[in-house]
Amino acid sequence: MSQSGTGSGLSRRKRAVAALATGAVVLAGAAVWTSTFVKSPAQAAADAGPPAPDVLTAPVERRVLADTVVTRGIVAASQTVDLAPAGIAADGSAAPVVTKVMVRSGQTFQAGRVLAEVSGRPVFALPGTLPVYRDLKPGTQGDDVRQLQQALRTLGHDPGSDAAGTYGPGTKQAVAALYAAIGYEPVVAGGGQGGEDPVEAARDQVKQAQRRLDALLRQDSGSASGDDGKSADDQTADGKSADGKSADGKTAADTGHADDVRYAREDLAEAEDDLEQAEAVSGAMVPASEVVFLSGFPARVDTMNAKVGSEVGEKLATLSAGRLVVRGALGAHEKDLVRPGQKVEVLSEVYGDQVTGTVASVADTPAAPEGEGADAAAASAGQGYTVVVRPDSALAARLAGQDVRLTIEAATTGRKVLVVPVSALSAGADSRTTVTVLERSGERRRVEVRAGTSGDGYTEITPLRGARLTAGDKVVVGIAR
Repeated sequence: MSQSGTGSGLSRRKRAVAALATGAVVLAGAAVWTSTFVKSPAQAAADAGPPAPDVLTAPVERRVLADTVVTRGIVAASQTVDLAPAGIAADGSAAPVVTKVMVRSGQTFQAGRVLAEVSGRPVFALPGTLPVYRDLKPGTQGDDVRQLQQALRTLGHDPGSDAAGTYGPGTKQAVAALYAAIGYEPVVAGGGQGGEDPVEAARDQVKQAQRRLDALLRQDSGSASGDDGKSADDQTADGKSADGKSADGKTAADTGHADDVRYAREDLAEAEDDLEQAEAVSGAMVPASEVVFLSGFPARVDTMNAKVGSEVGEKLATLSAGRLVVRGALGAHEKDLVRPGQKVEVLSEVYGDQVTGTVASVADTPAAPEGEGADAAAASAGQGYTVVVRPDSALAARLAGQDVRLTIEAATTGRKVLVVPVSALSAGADSRTTVTVLERSGERRRVEVRAGTSGDGYTEITPLRGARLTAGDKVVVGIAR
């Protein structure tokens, strides 16, 4: 019994050892399998390596290519004038005072309109481009007089036969008619209001000289009718008659009388010359303080500063005239790209208006900043070269003072050409410019080209050396991984 029990226990131990050995083998196999086929994310990424490269392409196109400069601008009239009637002198007042205001800010007006009244005198607008710089009065000559004559004709007051540029009698009458039309008496040159009229004074001198001559001539007529008829036998030995007459029958009194007549004639001629000169420089005039010349009508009152009862300050109002234009600003890097005559697209984002125009002028020097904040910062950043754009068609009046976008066509091919993205161009060590064409078969072909106008991210190309390149071909622009 004892031997049999001992054998049974030994058998159980052997089976246990065998089971443990089998389990160890299984665990070892599992560990080997896990280390071979199971990997961490980091290890998997490390073992994966870089993906196969992917070629990015773009089609060759045929189109009109333009290089553009985009900037901002302000719509404004081609002429802006500060109405500052300097030199106004009010009768009996220490300083000129605004007595009437006939227009308001934002209002438009026509030529000949009275804008304000200062110390009872009108301030009105006439058509013309030359600014007023002196009083326009009879006897003056110049281009400003010619401009006044043309303005008078425009308003229906013909200067008559006066020579162009000469302020003569016809111009005086036309000026007087203009003042009558606007409801005022003209200022009279040579005497002014309340003073002695030089023409009337000269006429009085002519009248007095004429009367004196007439009196002397009546004396001659009386002497001739009262001749005593003495003969030459009554003469003395010295050639004089017994009553003192000379051989020709004249006494000393007669000789003095003839001199008086001669002097009277000379005085009359001189008085008549003075009258002619007085009439030439006297009459209705246009004081510089009463007129402003504007280049076009209807004109517009941008701001009216004058108030009834206030003294005249530096300016009564700011006026604008002429066609609306756009004034923009260019940076130093843009200035050399923009030239007069280039096409421009003007867009108002506020109203949606879109018109075309041309560059009228580009400033050679940057404009100094006129204010603080964003405008001053833009100017200091180099955006101070003023560019003026003239629209091809008249801009709507509501755009005056509005900020608009300017797209300037700095360069253009003018016709459809082959273009590729700028990134498709490459330059080799031999300085040749090429593009790489990706064929449908996957083969790559390099084509030498000559680059032309660039704009909007594209460049004009011309194949060289007889190379084949057509619209629709795919060119390599990059590699994506």
